[in-house]
Amino acid sequence: MKVLLIDSNHQILQTGLEKLGCICEIDYTSTKLEIEEKINKYEGVIIRSRFNIDQQFLDKASNLKFIARVGAGLESIDEEYAEKKGVCLISAPEGNRNAVGEHALGMILSLFNNLKKADSEIRNGKWLREANRGIELEGKTVGIIGYGNMGKAFAKKLKGFDVEVICYDIKEGVGDENCKQVSLEELQEKATILSLHTPFNKLSHNMINDTFINNFKHPFYLINTARGSAVVTDDLVEALISKKVLGACLDVLEYEKLSFENLFENDTLPEAFNYLIHAENVLLSPHIAGWTVESNIKLAQTIVDKVEIEFFSKKTSEIKPKIKRVTGIGGLFFKTENPTILKEWYKNHLGFNVDDWGCTFLGKDKEGKPASTQWSPFKNDTTYFSPSTKEYMFNYRVDNLIELLVKLKEEGVTIVGEVEEYEYGKFGWILDPDGNKIELWEPIDAPFL
Repeated sequence: MKVLLIDSNHQILQTGLEKLGCICEIDYTSTKLEIEEKINKYEGVIIRSRFNIDQQFLDKASNLKFIARVGAGLESIDEEYAEKKGVCLISAPEGNRNAVGEHALGMILSLFNNLKKADSEIRNGKWLREANRGIELEGKTVGIIGYGNMGKAFAKKLKGFDVEVICYDIKEGVGDENCKQVSLEELQEKATILSLHTPFNKLSHNMINDTFINNFKHPFYLINTARGSAVVTDDLVEALISKKVLGACLDVLEYEKLSFENLFENDTLPEAFNYLIHAENVLLSPHIAGWTVESNIKLAQTIVDKVEIEFFSKKTSEIKPKIKRVTGIGGLFFKTENPTILKEWYKNHLGFNVDDWGCTFLGKDKEGKPASTQWSPFKNDTTYFSPSTKEYMFNYRVDNLIELLVKLKEEGVTIVGEVEEYEYGKFGWILDPDGNKIELWEPIDAPFL
Protein backbone atom coordinates (compact mmCIF):
# COMPACT_ATOMS: atom_id res chain seq x y z
CA MET A 1 0.00 0.00 0.00
CA LYS A 2 1.46 3.35 -1.10
CA VAL A 3 0.85 6.20 1.38
CA LEU A 4 1.46 9.94 1.00
CA LEU A 5 2.26 12.00 4.14
CA ILE A 6 1.40 15.64 3.47
CA ASP A 7 1.84 16.95 7.04
CA SER A 8 4.74 16.40 9.44
CA ASN A 9 4.08 14.12 12.41
CA HIS A 10 6.03 12.03 14.89
CA GLN A 11 8.45 9.67 13.18
CA ILE A 12 6.79 6.58 14.69
CA LEU A 13 3.86 7.12 12.32
CA GLN A 14 5.95 6.59 9.20
CA THR A 15 8.01 3.88 10.86
CA GLY A 16 4.89 2.06 12.04
CA LEU A 17 3.24 2.18 8.62
CA GLU A 18 6.39 0.90 6.96
CA LYS A 19 6.54 -2.01 9.41
CA LEU A 20 3.04 -2.91 8.26
CA GLY A 21 4.33 -3.03 4.70
CA CYS A 22 3.30 0.43 3.49
CA ILE A 23 5.48 2.40 1.10
CA CYS A 24 5.56 5.93 2.54
CA GLU A 25 6.38 9.09 0.61
CA ILE A 26 6.60 12.61 2.06
CA ASP A 27 5.47 15.89 0.50
CA TYR A 28 5.17 18.75 2.97
CA THR A 29 5.66 21.59 0.48
CA SER A 30 3.69 21.02 -2.73
CA THR A 31 0.49 22.97 -3.23
CA LYS A 32 -2.87 21.27 -3.12
CA LEU A 33 -3.14 21.46 -6.92
CA GLU A 34 0.28 19.86 -7.31
CA ILE A 35 -0.64 17.03 -4.96
CA GLU A 36 -3.93 16.50 -6.81
CA GLU A 37 -1.94 15.84 -9.98
CA LYS A 38 -0.24 12.81 -8.44
CA ILE A 39 -2.70 11.62 -5.76
CA ASN A 40 -4.02 8.83 -8.01
CA LYS A 41 -0.75 6.98 -7.35
CA TYR A 42 -1.56 6.55 -3.66
CA GLU A 43 -3.88 4.32 -1.63
CA GLY A 44 -3.52 6.24 1.61
CA VAL A 45 -3.09 9.86 2.73
CA ILE A 46 -1.92 11.13 6.12
CA ILE A 47 -2.89 14.73 6.95
CA ARG A 48 -3.33 17.12 9.82
CA SER A 49 -4.86 20.40 8.60
CA ARG A 50 -2.69 21.78 5.79
CA PHE A 51 -5.62 22.06 3.39
CA ASN A 52 -9.18 20.83 2.80
CA ILE A 53 -9.76 17.51 1.11
CA ASP A 54 -12.80 18.27 -1.01
CA GLN A 55 -14.72 16.63 -3.86
CA GLN A 56 -12.19 17.75 -6.47
CA PHE A 57 -9.33 16.18 -4.51
CA LEU A 58 -11.29 12.97 -3.95
CA ASP A 59 -12.23 12.71 -7.62
CA LYS A 60 -8.54 12.87 -8.52
CA ALA A 61 -7.68 10.23 -5.88
CA SER A 62 -9.01 7.31 -7.90
CA ASN A 63 -7.08 4.62 -5.97
CA LEU A 64 -7.49 6.03 -2.48
CA LYS A 65 -8.48 3.54 0.24
CA PHE A 66 -8.06 5.70 3.35
CA ILE A 67 -7.45 9.21 4.65
CA ALA A 68 -6.04 9.41 8.16
CA ARG A 69 -6.13 12.72 10.00
CA VAL A 70 -3.68 12.96 12.90
CA GLY A 71 -6.08 14.78 15.17
CA ALA A 72 -9.38 14.45 16.94
CA GLY A 73 -11.78 15.38 14.14
CA LEU A 74 -12.30 15.13 10.40
CA GLU A 75 -13.41 18.70 9.69
CA SER A 76 -10.88 19.24 6.89
CA ILE A 77 -12.40 16.37 4.88
CA ASP A 78 -15.66 16.19 2.92
CA GLU A 79 -16.77 13.17 4.93
CA GLU A 80 -19.99 12.45 3.10
CA TYR A 81 -18.38 12.46 -0.34
CA ALA A 82 -15.39 10.42 0.84
CA GLU A 83 -17.64 7.75 2.29
CA LYS A 84 -19.72 7.72 -0.92
CA LYS A 85 -16.52 6.94 -2.83
CA GLY A 86 -15.66 4.15 -0.38
CA VAL A 87 -12.73 5.91 1.26
CA CYS A 88 -12.14 4.89 4.88
CA LEU A 89 -11.75 7.90 7.20
CA ILE A 90 -9.54 7.58 10.28
CA SER A 91 -9.00 10.06 13.10
CA ALA A 92 -7.24 9.78 16.46
CA PRO A 93 -9.20 11.41 19.33
CA GLU A 94 -7.85 8.72 21.66
CA GLY A 95 -4.36 10.12 21.11
CA ASN A 96 -4.80 13.56 22.64
CA ARG A 97 -7.82 13.20 24.91
CA ASN A 98 -5.68 13.05 28.07
CA ALA A 99 -3.78 16.17 27.02
CA VAL A 100 -7.05 18.04 26.42
CA GLY A 101 -8.44 16.95 29.79
CA GLU A 102 -5.34 18.15 31.62
CA HIS A 103 -5.25 21.44 29.71
CA ALA A 104 -8.90 22.24 30.43
CA LEU A 105 -8.36 21.55 34.12
CA GLY A 106 -5.15 23.58 34.17
CA MET A 107 -6.83 26.57 32.57
CA ILE A 108 -9.77 26.74 34.98
CA LEU A 109 -7.49 26.28 38.01
CA SER A 110 -5.21 29.03 36.70
CA LEU A 111 -8.16 31.36 36.14
CA PHE A 112 -9.70 30.62 39.54
CA ASN A 113 -6.41 31.32 41.30
CA ASN A 114 -5.40 34.41 39.27
CA LEU A 115 -2.09 32.81 38.33
CA LYS A 116 -1.55 34.79 35.11
CA LYS A 117 -2.40 38.10 36.77
CA ALA A 118 -0.41 37.41 39.94
CA ASP A 119 2.65 36.27 38.02
CA SER A 120 2.61 39.41 35.87
CA GLU A 121 2.23 41.66 38.93
CA ILE A 122 5.13 40.07 40.79
CA ARG A 123 7.36 40.46 37.75
CA ASN A 124 6.48 44.18 37.87
CA GLY A 125 7.29 44.53 41.56
CA LYS A 126 3.72 44.22 42.93
CA TRP A 127 2.92 41.89 45.85
CA LEU A 128 -0.90 41.93 46.00
CA ARG A 129 -2.29 39.08 48.06
CA GLU A 130 -5.86 40.19 48.77
CA ALA A 131 -6.37 41.37 45.19
CA ASN A 132 -5.52 37.84 44.05
CA ARG A 133 -7.66 35.85 46.46
CA GLY A 134 -8.85 32.83 44.46
CA ILE A 135 -11.91 30.61 44.41
CA GLU A 136 -12.10 26.83 44.65
CA LEU A 137 -13.52 24.17 42.37
CA GLU A 138 -14.97 22.19 45.28
CA GLY A 139 -18.75 22.35 45.44
CA LYS A 140 -19.19 23.67 41.91
CA THR A 141 -21.28 21.98 39.20
CA VAL A 142 -19.34 21.40 36.00
CA GLY A 143 -21.38 20.97 32.84
CA ILE A 144 -19.78 19.27 29.85
CA ILE A 145 -21.25 19.52 26.36
CA GLY A 146 -19.99 16.71 24.16
CA TYR A 147 -19.21 13.56 26.14
CA GLY A 148 -16.89 11.67 23.84
CA ASN A 149 -13.17 11.09 24.22
CA MET A 150 -12.33 14.63 25.31
CA GLY A 151 -15.31 15.19 27.59
CA LYS A 152 -14.69 11.88 29.35
CA ALA A 153 -11.02 12.69 29.83
CA PHE A 154 -11.91 16.03 31.46
CA ALA A 155 -14.52 14.40 33.73
CA LYS A 156 -11.94 11.84 34.83
CA LYS A 157 -9.53 14.64 35.80
CA LEU A 158 -12.26 16.27 37.91
CA LYS A 159 -12.84 13.11 39.96
CA GLY A 160 -10.80 14.21 42.97
CA PHE A 161 -12.18 17.76 43.25
CA ASP A 162 -15.54 17.08 44.96
CA VAL A 163 -17.52 18.66 42.15
CA GLU A 164 -20.77 17.55 40.54
CA VAL A 165 -20.12 16.68 36.90
CA ILE A 166 -22.99 16.54 34.42
CA CYS A 167 -23.01 16.29 30.65
CA TYR A 168 -25.21 16.82 27.63
CA ASP A 169 -24.69 14.88 24.41
CA ILE A 170 -26.87 14.18 21.37
CA LYS A 171 -26.08 10.47 21.81
CA GLU A 172 -27.96 8.59 24.53
CA GLY A 173 -26.33 6.47 27.20
CA VAL A 174 -22.90 8.09 27.20
CA GLY A 175 -22.75 8.91 30.92
CA ASP A 176 -20.47 6.88 33.18
CA GLU A 177 -19.19 6.68 36.75
CA ASN A 178 -17.49 10.08 36.34
CA CYS A 179 -20.41 12.04 34.91
CA LYS A 180 -24.21 11.98 34.88
CA GLN A 181 -25.90 12.57 31.52
CA VAL A 182 -28.71 15.13 31.68
CA SER A 183 -30.87 17.17 29.33
CA LEU A 184 -29.57 20.48 28.02
CA GLU A 185 -32.20 22.25 30.11
CA GLU A 186 -30.96 20.59 33.31
CA LEU A 187 -27.37 21.42 32.46
CA GLN A 188 -28.27 25.07 31.96
CA GLU A 189 -30.22 24.97 35.22
CA LYS A 190 -27.33 23.63 37.34
CA ALA A 191 -23.94 24.37 35.80
CA THR A 192 -21.66 27.12 37.07
CA ILE A 193 -18.76 25.98 34.87
CA LEU A 194 -19.30 24.98 31.23
CA SER A 195 -16.69 23.06 29.25
CA LEU A 196 -17.09 22.46 25.51
CA HIS A 197 -15.89 19.21 23.94
CA THR A 198 -17.96 19.17 20.76
CA PRO A 199 -16.72 18.23 17.29
CA PHE A 200 -16.74 20.65 14.37
CA ASN A 201 -20.15 20.32 12.70
CA LYS A 202 -23.35 22.20 11.89
CA LEU A 203 -24.83 21.54 15.33
CA SER A 204 -21.88 23.03 17.20
CA HIS A 205 -21.32 26.01 14.87
CA ASN A 206 -22.12 29.27 16.75
CA MET A 207 -23.77 27.17 19.47
CA ILE A 208 -22.64 29.49 22.29
CA ASN A 209 -24.54 32.66 21.39
CA ASP A 210 -26.50 35.22 23.40
CA THR A 211 -29.66 33.08 23.53
CA PHE A 212 -27.75 30.02 24.68
CA ILE A 213 -25.86 31.98 27.33
CA ASN A 214 -28.98 33.69 28.68
CA ASN A 215 -30.68 30.31 29.15
CA PHE A 216 -28.28 29.55 32.02
CA LYS A 217 -29.83 30.07 35.43
CA HIS A 218 -26.53 31.02 37.08
CA PRO A 219 -23.60 33.14 35.89
CA PHE A 220 -20.94 30.68 34.76
CA TYR A 221 -17.36 30.24 33.61
CA LEU A 222 -16.71 29.01 30.07
CA ILE A 223 -13.94 26.64 28.95
CA ASN A 224 -13.47 25.99 25.25
CA THR A 225 -10.82 23.49 24.16
CA ALA A 226 -12.93 22.20 21.25
CA ARG A 227 -13.36 24.45 18.22
CA GLY A 228 -13.45 28.25 18.07
CA SER A 229 -16.42 28.18 15.70
CA ALA A 230 -18.62 26.92 18.55
CA VAL A 231 -18.56 30.34 20.25
CA VAL A 232 -19.84 33.65 18.89
CA THR A 233 -17.09 35.85 20.29
CA ASP A 234 -19.11 39.09 20.12
CA ASP A 235 -21.86 37.50 22.23
CA LEU A 236 -19.32 36.08 24.68
CA VAL A 237 -17.76 39.51 25.18
CA GLU A 238 -21.20 41.04 25.84
CA ALA A 239 -21.82 38.31 28.42
CA LEU A 240 -18.43 38.96 30.05
CA ILE A 241 -19.25 42.65 30.29
CA SER A 242 -22.69 41.95 31.81
CA LYS A 243 -21.12 39.27 34.09
CA LYS A 244 -23.48 36.58 32.82
CA VAL A 245 -20.19 34.84 31.99
CA LEU A 246 -17.80 35.31 34.90
CA GLY A 247 -14.66 34.31 33.05
CA ALA A 248 -13.46 32.37 30.03
CA CYS A 249 -10.67 29.89 29.28
CA LEU A 250 -10.22 29.83 25.51
CA ASP A 251 -7.74 27.55 23.81
CA VAL A 252 -9.51 28.10 20.48
CA LEU A 253 -10.97 31.15 18.74
CA GLU A 254 -13.42 31.60 15.88
CA TYR A 255 -10.83 33.73 14.06
CA GLU A 256 -8.44 30.83 13.46
CA LYS A 257 -7.54 29.69 9.98
CA LEU A 258 -8.28 26.10 8.98
CA SER A 259 -4.66 25.08 9.50
CA PHE A 260 -4.82 26.25 13.15
CA GLU A 261 -1.27 27.53 12.63
CA ASN A 262 -2.25 31.20 12.29
CA LEU A 263 -4.78 33.32 14.09
CA PHE A 264 -6.53 35.57 11.62
CA GLU A 265 -7.81 35.19 8.08
CA ASN A 266 -6.76 38.82 7.52
CA ASP A 267 -4.79 41.51 9.30
CA THR A 268 -7.79 43.20 10.93
CA LEU A 269 -7.93 42.85 14.71
CA PRO A 270 -11.55 42.19 15.69
CA GLU A 271 -12.92 44.44 18.41
CA ALA A 272 -14.12 41.47 20.45
CA PHE A 273 -10.67 39.91 20.38
CA ASN A 274 -9.15 43.19 21.49
CA TYR A 275 -11.41 42.98 24.55
CA LEU A 276 -10.38 39.38 25.29
CA ILE A 277 -6.65 40.06 25.26
CA HIS A 278 -7.04 42.86 27.81
CA ALA A 279 -9.55 41.14 30.12
CA GLU A 280 -8.14 39.85 33.40
CA ASN A 281 -10.86 37.21 33.67
CA VAL A 282 -9.97 35.66 30.31
CA LEU A 283 -7.22 33.09 29.80
CA LEU A 284 -6.01 32.37 26.25
CA SER A 285 -3.81 29.71 24.67
CA PRO A 286 -3.00 29.08 20.98
CA HIS A 287 -4.92 25.86 20.23
CA ILE A 288 -2.51 23.70 22.21
CA ALA A 289 -4.84 21.76 24.53
CA GLY A 290 -4.04 18.51 22.72
CA TRP A 291 -0.50 19.58 21.85
CA THR A 292 1.87 17.75 24.21
CA VAL A 293 5.03 15.72 23.80
CA GLU A 294 3.09 12.63 24.81
CA SER A 295 0.06 13.28 22.58
CA ASN A 296 2.36 13.74 19.59
CA ILE A 297 3.42 10.12 20.05
CA LYS A 298 -0.02 8.81 20.97
CA LEU A 299 -1.72 10.42 17.98
CA ALA A 300 0.79 8.89 15.58
CA GLN A 301 0.57 5.45 17.17
CA THR A 302 -3.23 5.56 17.17
CA ILE A 303 -3.24 6.13 13.41
CA VAL A 304 -0.86 3.21 12.88
CA ASP A 305 -3.01 0.96 15.07
CA LYS A 306 -6.21 1.87 13.24
CA VAL A 307 -4.66 1.40 9.80
CA GLU A 308 -3.44 -2.01 10.95
CA ILE A 309 -6.88 -3.01 12.20
CA GLU A 310 -8.67 -1.82 9.08
CA PHE A 311 -6.31 -3.07 6.38
CA PHE A 312 -3.85 -5.60 7.78
CA SER A 313 -5.51 -7.59 10.60
CA LYS A 314 -7.77 -9.51 8.20
CA LYS A 315 -4.83 -10.48 6.01
CA THR A 316 -2.67 -11.69 8.85
CA SER A 317 -5.50 -13.46 10.68
CA GLU A 318 -5.42 -16.19 8.03
CA ILE A 319 -1.95 -17.27 9.13
CA LYS A 320 -2.34 -16.59 12.83
CA PRO A 321 -3.40 -19.33 15.24
CA LYS A 322 -6.94 -19.17 16.56
CA ILE A 323 -7.21 -16.07 18.76
CA LYS A 324 -7.74 -16.34 22.48
CA ARG A 325 -10.99 -14.91 23.70
CA VAL A 326 -11.96 -14.59 27.36
CA THR A 327 -9.25 -15.79 29.76
CA GLY A 328 -11.00 -15.15 33.08
CA ILE A 329 -13.33 -12.93 35.09
CA GLY A 330 -11.95 -9.46 35.58
CA GLY A 331 -14.72 -8.02 37.70
CA LEU A 332 -18.32 -7.91 38.85
CA PHE A 333 -20.10 -4.55 38.84
CA PHE A 334 -23.58 -4.09 40.26
CA LYS A 335 -26.00 -1.35 41.28
CA THR A 336 -26.98 -0.44 44.83
CA GLU A 337 -28.72 2.40 46.64
CA ASN A 338 -25.67 3.42 48.66
CA PRO A 339 -22.26 2.05 47.57
CA THR A 340 -20.48 3.63 50.57
CA ILE A 341 -22.65 1.88 53.17
CA LEU A 342 -22.48 -1.41 51.28
CA LYS A 343 -18.69 -1.30 50.98
CA GLU A 344 -18.43 -0.57 54.71
CA TRP A 345 -20.63 -3.58 55.49
CA TYR A 346 -18.45 -5.89 53.40
CA LYS A 347 -15.35 -4.42 55.02
CA ASN A 348 -16.61 -4.90 58.58
CA HIS A 349 -18.30 -8.29 58.21
CA LEU A 350 -16.48 -10.06 55.36
CA GLY A 351 -13.08 -8.42 55.56
CA PHE A 352 -13.10 -6.80 52.10
CA ASN A 353 -10.16 -4.43 51.58
CA VAL A 354 -12.29 -1.66 50.04
CA ASP A 355 -11.31 1.59 48.33
CA ASP A 356 -13.09 4.17 46.19
CA TRP A 357 -13.73 1.58 43.48
CA GLY A 358 -14.73 -1.38 45.65
CA CYS A 359 -12.39 -4.27 46.37
CA THR A 360 -9.55 -5.78 44.33
CA PHE A 361 -8.89 -9.51 44.75
CA LEU A 362 -5.40 -10.63 43.83
CA GLY A 363 -4.49 -14.06 42.52
CA LYS A 364 -2.63 -15.76 39.67
CA ASP A 365 -3.59 -16.78 36.16
CA LYS A 366 -3.04 -20.27 34.77
CA GLU A 367 0.51 -19.32 33.84
CA GLY A 368 1.27 -18.28 37.39
CA LYS A 369 1.36 -14.55 36.68
CA PRO A 370 -0.24 -12.07 39.12
CA ALA A 371 -3.87 -11.32 38.24
CA SER A 372 -6.64 -9.21 39.76
CA THR A 373 -10.43 -9.30 39.90
CA GLN A 374 -12.50 -6.22 40.75
CA TRP A 375 -15.67 -6.12 42.87
CA SER A 376 -17.43 -2.76 42.48
CA PRO A 377 -20.83 -1.45 43.63
CA PHE A 378 -22.27 1.49 41.63
CA LYS A 379 -25.08 3.88 42.53
CA ASN A 380 -28.50 2.94 41.14
CA ASP A 381 -28.52 5.93 38.79
CA THR A 382 -25.20 5.06 37.12
CA THR A 383 -25.13 5.17 33.35
CA TYR A 384 -21.94 3.13 33.14
CA PHE A 385 -23.95 -0.01 32.29
CA SER A 386 -25.85 1.78 29.48
CA PRO A 387 -27.32 0.95 27.03
CA SER A 388 -28.04 -2.14 29.13
CA THR A 389 -30.79 -1.67 31.73
CA LYS A 390 -29.60 -4.59 33.85
CA GLU A 391 -28.56 -4.24 37.50
CA TYR A 392 -25.14 -5.75 36.91
CA MET A 393 -22.26 -5.91 34.44
CA PHE A 394 -19.48 -8.47 34.11
CA ASN A 395 -15.89 -7.66 33.19
CA TYR A 396 -13.91 -10.39 31.43
CA ARG A 397 -10.14 -10.56 31.01
CA VAL A 398 -8.83 -10.96 27.44
CA ASP A 399 -5.36 -11.29 25.91
CA ASN A 400 -5.65 -9.00 22.89
CA LEU A 401 -8.58 -6.61 23.03
CA ILE A 402 -8.14 -4.96 19.61
CA GLU A 403 -7.79 -8.26 17.78
CA LEU A 404 -10.78 -9.72 19.61
CA LEU A 405 -13.00 -6.71 18.86
CA VAL A 406 -12.11 -6.93 15.17
CA LYS A 407 -13.12 -10.59 15.20
CA LEU A 408 -16.33 -9.94 17.15
CA LYS A 409 -17.32 -7.16 14.74
CA GLU A 410 -16.82 -9.56 11.82
CA GLU A 411 -19.11 -12.01 13.62
CA GLY A 412 -21.87 -9.41 13.93
CA VAL A 413 -21.48 -8.70 17.66
CA THR A 414 -22.65 -5.23 18.75
CA ILE A 415 -19.69 -3.07 19.82
CA VAL A 416 -20.50 -0.30 22.33
CA GLY A 417 -18.44 2.90 22.31
CA GLU A 418 -14.71 3.03 21.57
CA VAL A 419 -11.67 1.42 23.15
CA GLU A 420 -10.33 3.32 26.16
CA GLU A 421 -6.83 2.93 27.56
CA TYR A 422 -5.57 3.59 31.09
CA GLU A 423 -2.51 2.69 33.15
CA TYR A 424 -4.25 -0.55 34.17
CA GLY A 425 -5.11 -1.69 30.65
CA LYS A 426 -7.39 -1.36 27.64
CA PHE A 427 -11.20 -1.56 27.83
CA GLY A 428 -13.89 -2.27 25.27
CA TRP A 429 -17.61 -3.05 25.51
CA ILE A 430 -20.07 -5.32 23.71
CA LEU A 431 -23.70 -6.44 24.09
CA ASP A 432 -24.81 -10.06 24.37
CA PRO A 433 -28.14 -11.31 22.90
CA ASP A 434 -29.98 -10.54 26.18
CA GLY A 435 -28.88 -6.90 26.08
CA ASN A 436 -26.25 -7.29 28.82
CA LYS A 437 -23.36 -4.89 28.49
CA ILE A 438 -20.08 -6.77 28.80
CA GLU A 439 -16.78 -5.08 29.59
CA LEU A 440 -13.69 -6.63 28.00
CA TRP A 441 -10.39 -5.85 29.68
CA GLU A 442 -6.87 -6.37 28.39
CA PRO A 443 -5.30 -6.00 31.82
CA ILE A 444 -2.16 -4.45 33.17
CA ASP A 445 -2.27 -5.81 36.71
CA ALA A 446 0.85 -4.06 37.98
CA PRO A 447 -0.93 -0.95 39.41
CA PHE A 448 -2.98 -3.19 41.74
CA LEU A 449 -0.05 -5.23 43.07
